[in-house]
Amino acid sequence: MTGDHHYPQRVRIDLHTHSRVSDGTDSPEELVRAARAVGLDVVALTDHDTAAGWDEAAATAHEIGIELVRGMEISTLHQGRSVHLLGYLPDPTYEPLDRELRHILDGRGQRLPMMVDRLRGLGIAITVDDVLAVSQDAAASGRPHVADALVRQGVVADRDEAFDTLLAAGRPAYVGRYAVALDEAIRLVTAAGGVSVIAHVWGRSRSEHPDEAELAALQEVGLTGLEVDHQDHAPERRERLRGIARDLGLVVTGSSDYHGTGKTQHDLGINTTAPEDYHRLLEAAAAASAASGRETPEVVR
Repeated sequence: MTGDHHYPQRVRIDLHTHSRVSDGTDSPEELVRAARAVGLDVVALTDHDTAAGWDEAAATAHEIGIELVRGMEISTLHQGRSVHLLGYLPDPTYEPLDRELRHILDGRGQRLPMMVDRLRGLGIAITVDDVLAVSQDAAASGRPHVADALVRQGVVADRDEAFDTLLAAGRPAYVGRYAVALDEAIRLVTAAGGVSVIAHVWGRSRSEHPDEAELAALQEVGLTGLEVDHQDHAPERRERLRGIARDLGLVVTGSSDYHGTGKTQHDLGINTTAPEDYHRLLEAAAAASAASGRETPEVVR
């Protein structure tokens, strides 16, 4: 792959989206077409813990003329906290990475019946089949699909209510699952010839962790960037994260975290990545690909 491409300032770049291969509501084809329809020039497909939607998205991107970056959002843990890692352009056949992704997806599937049992214990008449009916071709059925099943049954109004009242950590139907250590996930993406960016770094925590010292340590094992411009980040947090990224020399990205109708206030292109940061990300990916010696995916142009 190559990073030697120059982008005018007017280019609109969204580097974090989800299809129904994980927990979005659009197919990969529909997502890519929607990205073009709203005027995006570059979009990344980053389904949770899987590359299963890449081929369909790539075929559509090639057909309609939008630039596509193939990626994934990996479930990790750092010091007991859930952290999501965006891995861009890794070789998905790299066996150690593939093995961890399968382990994570297995964990999602294994906790589904336990969540259903807890909901039934609360008097909610829901079954595993009800959840599978909404998750359809997803790589694994997870909490968003449970939430959608609850919405379909009229138990809650939307996914947000389902998580706030039942499914989030500390709520009565929450069940934990396996996730790989954050530093190990970064190493795996790097070894697979890709680059990594921490998603919505401080978006789901009251505390500002990982802090600058932790981020510097993660940079030492291969971290490339931080997703700064995200709907879960208030303006003051964005500015602090931007300052940390500048001090450490990390790439800054912005994105929608689009899930179709599954997530409100996350419309495609609501946050975007600056062209110069995107160019830096691709340069880092080209270097990682060369260092790995692996056949990594090209950006679809």
